[in-house]
Amino acid sequence: MIDHTTAVVLAGCVLIGATSGTAGAYALLRRQALLADAVSHAALPGIVLAFLLTGERSFSVLLPGALAAGVTGAVLVQHTVRWTRLEQDGALALVLSVMFGTGIVLLTVAQKAPQASQAGLSSFLFGQAAAMLSGDVVGLFALAALLLFAVAALWKEWKLISFDAEFAASLTLPVTWLDAALMIAIVAAVVVGLQTVGVVLMSALLVAPAAAARQWTSRFGTMMLLSVAFGTLAGLVGVGASNAMEKGPTGPAVVLAASGLVVVSLLFGRERGVVWVRLRRRTKRRGVMAEQLLSALAQIAIQHDDPFEPRERGLIGADQLGAEEYDDLLALLERRGWIRCVDRYHWALTPEGLDAARRLGHQRGSA
Repeated sequence: MIDHTTAVVLAGCVLIGATSGTAGAYALLRRQALLADAVSHAALPGIVLAFLLTGERSFSVLLPGALAAGVTGAVLVQHTVRWTRLEQDGALALVLSVMFGTGIVLLTVAQKAPQASQAGLSSFLFGQAAAMLSGDVVGLFALAALLLFAVAALWKEWKLISFDAEFAASLTLPVTWLDAALMIAIVAAVVVGLQTVGVVLMSALLVAPAAAARQWTSRFGTMMLLSVAFGTLAGLVGVGASNAMEKGPTGPAVVLAASGLVVVSLLFGRERGVVWVRLRRRTKRRGVMAEQLLSALAQIAIQHDDPFEPRERGLIGADQLGAEEYDDLLALLERRGWIRCVDRYHWALTPEGLDAARRLGHQRGSA
């Protein structure tokens, strides 16, 4: 039986994983993955300022400050690239370091304030999921619902500006406003995870589910669904692992679970996974070599009166192949019905094989 605190943390981590997966799909597609790192670090001074102004540590009070600072950081990155000669990586590093340094200074000031014992703001550096309250989960649920509604309402528009902003502008779409709305959605997804995952690790949680999903598909809709599913799964596994470790760090455990999904996907993802890519290359190579062997047999066959007369194995060709690979290719052609085995040393072309060889020759000629 799950106790109330664990249920609250589990619900919160699942919601954060789902929102991170949703926003992360757009961030990865738009090559703005590092922007999440800048936003998460930029949110720290907003959190501390909100506390200094209100004296309250409730996340519902700190969230607007974090959101405002995160949006400010994202805008600064974009305008630094536009107005200076700095590239995006330089602008990200500059904004990240300046705003994070400002946040650390403000955090030191906040810790010396009279209400510092109740502050606990340093937990935002690495996250503290155990501090999550039922009200925070309600807020997360509202934000997740709002984000999903925005994605559903602006699905075509956001997808279009992510793939081709210039074409979207030619259709008279308000690209600037759409881009700003998408940026705010990404920033919001980053900010809401700070309490659980922390400033340092939040960018990893935003990117990991989307990066894992990208290895399985080349369709954006499917990638989005998988990203949400992976983010949700990371939340579940992370909380479970944290409980198994008896009060282990929940935020890092969630990030490690998401990272594990990335590793598995990089290896076994059906679209881009290393194993499947190598398997497809091997299959394609076998197919090409089998077709070359078929063409060699056909060339020998058509030079004689009876093209289907059995030919000696050693005369077919494939001098550079080893015996095992040669037998494998002959077996492949036999399974396709293109040749037939007369005995151990003789093979014969079939009518289907002759037709296939002619089609291959025609295709090569057309190419």
